[in-house]
Amino acid sequence: MPERPGERTATRVGGRPAQQRDDDTAVRPGFAQQVKDRLSAAADEFRAANTGSTPPQRSRQGARPPRRARLRLTRIDPWSVMKTSFLLSIALGVVTIVSVFIVWSVLGAAGVWDSINQTVQDIVGGQDAGSFDVTDYVGMSRVMGFTMIVAVIDVVLMTAVATLGAFLYNMAAALLGGIDVTLTEDR
Repeated sequence: MPERPGERTATRVGGRPAQQRDDDTAVRPGFAQQVKDRLSAAADEFRAANTGSTPPQRSRQGARPPRRARLRLTRIDPWSVMKTSFLLSIALGVVTIVSVFIVWSVLGAAGVWDSINQTVQDIVGGQDAGSFDVTDYVGMSRVMGFTMIVAVIDVVLMTAVATLGAFLYNMAAALLGGIDVTLTEDR
């Protein structure tokens, strides 16, 4: 049997020839369209991510609702909590030291200490008031030293409390099952 253009001859079981066209596929109807839709949606998202434009919206009948996953947080690793809390508490300590330094420098540059000394001399009067200097009590070196001590104590306490919190959570989760979390896919 001669082949016509666009057709080819295939053999069925039993040896009889069957006619097939080149555009026939071995997939179920509709699947090819689903694949095309998904590929075009992925291409639109890729283009939108690279060009900054928004992809065209799919019709509501073809749009699926966002996927959801329900998870349960049953254990927190205390070692990772300790490392993370230590790093964050060091950062907080550095911020505390720098902010106290800036505040005390601004107060000194604004003349607050001289104003306090002058006010004390005016109130007390006499010879003893001339020797009074407020910076002897709240000077930069004393305040920065105290701030550093407080920052070190905060680092130790915050790290210990966070690690202890992880241990306590693990014990409570062993008894009660943990915290249920529902995650939803962003669309």
